[in-house]
Amino acid sequence: MNSDTMQATVLDAANTPFQVKSIARPVAGPGQVLVRIAASGVNPLDTKIYAGQAAHARHPLPGILGMNLAGTVEAIGPGVKGFSRGDEVFGMTGGVGGLQGSLAQYAAVDADLLARKPKNLPMRETASLPLNVITAWEGLVDRGNLQKGQTVLVHGGAGGVGHLAVQIARARGAKVFATGSPKDKAYVEGLGATFIDYTIPVADYVGQYSGGRGFDLVYDTVGGAVLDASFNAVARFGHVVSALGWGTHALAPLSFKSATYSGVFTLLPMLTGEGRAHHGEILREAAKLIEAGKITTRIDPRRFTLATVLEAHQALKDKSAAGRIVVDVG
Repeated sequence: MNSDTMQATVLDAANTPFQVKSIARPVAGPGQVLVRIAASGVNPLDTKIYAGQAAHARHPLPGILGMNLAGTVEAIGPGVKGFSRGDEVFGMTGGVGGLQGSLAQYAAVDADLLARKPKNLPMRETASLPLNVITAWEGLVDRGNLQKGQTVLVHGGAGGVGHLAVQIARARGAKVFATGSPKDKAYVEGLGATFIDYTIPVADYVGQYSGGRGFDLVYDTVGGAVLDASFNAVARFGHVVSALGWGTHALAPLSFKSATYSGVFTLLPMLTGEGRAHHGEILREAAKLIEAGKITTRIDPRRFTLATVLEAHQALKDKSAAGRIVVDVG
């Protein structure tokens, strides 16, 4: 392969087989960094985009999917400061809105969306993080204004966003509770949260774990009925945040407590161009916590390549994954 081309996994149309193709290698334009990609983290949203089910994450096809990447800076475009050739970086940089995704050997990406990779985390683990860690951070810190000593309830504490929300909340001095399936109990407790079986009625666990008061901050990572439950679990003057607040909900339980609600739409900076630098900031803060040993993640041991992306998607959809799914690119 010559230096003008690269291998990439291309999706020609929704729900069709991926094709590994040799295509033109991108060039870093103004404000961009060319990254040699080592690994691409797979998210549930990637499987929805593949299936043509994610209107909110519009991505024109034929195109290259993959939102998360970890890799090495190969070249710097005009006007970029703060990165040098050879830097190991990570970010949520494409795969939506017509931005080239990470299922390719190289990508020219907006430098604002990148941060230096945590020194103590391998590329594969790092590639699993960006979308989830940004979503968790935006909910807890940017929307929820989490304060030391508060009580936090994370719905879906073993999930992609949830396991990071638990750890970020703990690192910021909160007392954390997390719902999940009984099979997740040991893992959630290992993250430092008090485990709550998700099948227990809201009133029961609010009574048992908060003396009936409710929780200062509730993070819903599940959506639907779980968001309604969150309105009933929040304390007076508390805050509910949801990464999946797309349904129709009765707000009375929230209003009667003078509580507030906000939503997180993590893709907005990529889709609109607004607020991209903040994503780089969040990743820099997360990297500090990872290097301090306050955030860990787990990835599924199976190895996937550019030629087996569909198998990686299937591993996510059939819920057989023992952790995050990552595609090896480099």
